[in-house]
Amino acid sequence: MKSLINISEGASLALHSLALMAARRPEKLNAKTLADRLNASKAHLAKVLQKLSKAGLVQSYRGPTGGFTLNKPADEINLLNIYEVIEGKVNLGDCPIGVDECMFSRCIFNDSLNEISHEIYETLQKIKLSEFSKELEK
Repeated sequence: MKSLINISEGASLALHSLALMAARRPEKLNAKTLADRLNASKAHLAKVLQKLSKAGLVQSYRGPTGGFTLNKPADEINLLNIYEVIEGKVNLGDCPIGVDECMFSRCIFNDSLNEISHEIYETLQKIKLSEFSKELEK
């Protein structure tokens, strides 16, 4: 079944990987372990982890005992931080369906989609990584 709200595979991998890292902190988790746990492509996950590392959300360690850990406490990272690393900065003032110039004098959605976008933005901003990482089994 198709959902009205979709999060890309990359963003989903980022969110879930960081939740696993938070739950298993201070243990280092390598890309293979994370990919296996998330049932994901190791190559795709490696690209996601590279973005997260470049953004400073994770620390990478090389070598046979290497892997990834959170670069700061889980209660200092919100879901919006993670989402924007993967998808780019969210622009709330723009048309929610991506139209540059509308043919109508007012939004056919009565600006309801903008309101929903603001609510989603605020929700992602409020939820700290630590909130759902506590629920995961180690």
